[in-house]
Amino acid sequence: MLLKSSIALLACASCALAHGNHDQTPVSGPHKSLWYNTLPGDGGTQADSVFSGISTFGRLPYWPCLASEDEKYDIAFIGAPFDTGTSYRPGARFGPSGIRQGSRRLNLYGGYNVPMKSNPFNFWGKVIDCGDIPVTSYDNHYALQQIENGHNALLTRTPYTSASEPGISKSGKTLPRVITLGGDHTITLPLLRSINKAYGPISVIHFDSHLDTWKPKVFGGAPSHQAAINHGTYFYWASEEGLLANDSSIHAGIRTTLSGPSDYDNDGYCGFTRVEAREIDTIGIPGIIKRIRDRVGTKNPVYLSIDIDTLDPAFAPATGTPETGGWSTRELRTIIRGLEGINFVAADLVEVAPAYDTNAELTTMAAADVLYEVMTIMVKKGPLTRSVSEGEYTVSEELSKMLLEAEKMEL
Repeated sequence: MLLKSSIALLACASCALAHGNHDQTPVSGPHKSLWYNTLPGDGGTQADSVFSGISTFGRLPYWPCLASEDEKYDIAFIGAPFDTGTSYRPGARFGPSGIRQGSRRLNLYGGYNVPMKSNPFNFWGKVIDCGDIPVTSYDNHYALQQIENGHNALLTRTPYTSASEPGISKSGKTLPRVITLGGDHTITLPLLRSINKAYGPISVIHFDSHLDTWKPKVFGGAPSHQAAINHGTYFYWASEEGLLANDSSIHAGIRTTLSGPSDYDNDGYCGFTRVEAREIDTIGIPGIIKRIRDRVGTKNPVYLSIDIDTLDPAFAPATGTPETGGWSTRELRTIIRGLEGINFVAADLVEVAPAYDTNAELTTMAAADVLYEVMTIMVKKGPLTRSVSEGEYTVSEELSKMLLEAEKMEL
């Protein structure tokens, strides 16, 4: 009997060693302990429950960044509540608040990203939620200027980490990263204008079911200059304004109908190539990842723009222009993780319109989880210093196997 007890104890000890130290520190918070038999201040602090408190992305600290420059950061979340450039369903002005609501559980168990082997909430720098850019809903020209100016004000500040080290921006400085919560996809044009001021022409990875490079006369007829700038034409204008690096951008997840084959010709003119959604059935996830990585490389600065309608409406019904035949949430998250090591200087996720969601908040949770992957790969890359960006980057073993599998499929 004693021998059996000893074996059981040894087994428990081995189990504990295998799973690490379980003496973890409880999540602290803004409240003094309210346990009845402690004096104020004697019981440590208490965090809000996952279902209580003010909603920020992933329950991150909030700071009104456009009102005060006192708080530094390495990654900032900012909302752009704009939806008057949409062609079908409005409602994405509520996207930023919806995504924050859907992100409440991201940090429930500590935030550790198991496939990426990293915790984006506990890392070398600082990440905060800066709230929303104050965007007018009455004048699109004015609103887009507000978004550009607000984004650029955050993008060009001194970061919390590596501020004195040379970076890859035009000024030679290391800059923080900004992740924007949309908003309809029109907001990407002012965001690219902001990026251009800081980095010059940039490569874009664009996840979407639509091309968004349509000529204005084809998409909407362009009865006025302002009407010509919308969520289907913003890449056309970005190309015309010289905001895109030559022939180094790519769409992924495309499956829309077209006005005709000439739309593809115009897409190429704007500097894009494509991975169609249906190609996941032939080249698989590894092939899609390899196609994207080969197009943009790992040396130059890259902007990431994600339309939630990349996902099939079964997984994300709450969007402005849904298209069937899309990817699952699991597939998109895996593809995003496969972009580890790319020089992402900023990102956006757009077209979440919570009014069309289910009671289970499927779309807003999916959007938050996708951005969790984006946040993680930014953290794993490290600060955007010149040495980090120009050095060799070793991809994870899992990603290395996927890329090798894709090469074999090509052969």
